[in-house]
Amino acid sequence: MLDRFSIQLIRKPLEISAERLDGKNITANQVTLFGFAMGCFAFPALIAEYYLLALTFIVINRVCDGLDGALARIQGITDAGGFLDISLDFLFYSLIPFGFVLANPEQNAVAGAFLIFSFIGTGSSFLAFAIMAGKRGIDNPVYKNKSLYYMSGLTEGTETIASFIAFCLFPQHFAVIAYVFGAACWFTTFTRIYSGFETLK
Repeated sequence: MLDRFSIQLIRKPLEISAERLDGKNITANQVTLFGFAMGCFAFPALIAEYYLLALTFIVINRVCDGLDGALARIQGITDAGGFLDISLDFLFYSLIPFGFVLANPEQNAVAGAFLIFSFIGTGSSFLAFAIMAGKRGIDNPVYKNKSLYYMSGLTEGTETIASFIAFCLFPQHFAVIAYVFGAACWFTTFTRIYSGFETLK
């Protein structure tokens, strides 16, 4: 829901940073892989309950996720790059709640499982429509210059990042935040399925 606004705020800094990286011959795919590796370091930090350290790795991952797209727009958007980016993004999104589950299984297991379950809904509805939209040549009216049709919803990247930050700042309230955000994800899933079906029909 908030991505269209946050993108406007961060677009210029990302473009400037991407131009500098391009000048050093760094590719978008390299940034994608580096960002994913940094995001994976959040996992052991979460298990050890070093939540602020985990937050640092999460922020680095999300910054790289913005940078690789900005770089790709300079160097040329490719299907392979888009595939790599979205695949690693969804793996990262599931890794974070799993880390909280392992940090405190007694309190976080059910809530974490519910959140990961909700990510299956948002991810599958997102990707399924993207495939069909690409097949039918449907252009994205909101998010231009994306390798996939970016179907909007109540919970998008900005809301996910905000939730991850809240998890790390208030780890004792992980379960409550996870249930609330998971419910919002299911609202997004149902609205995407309905609007996607109506659009394709």
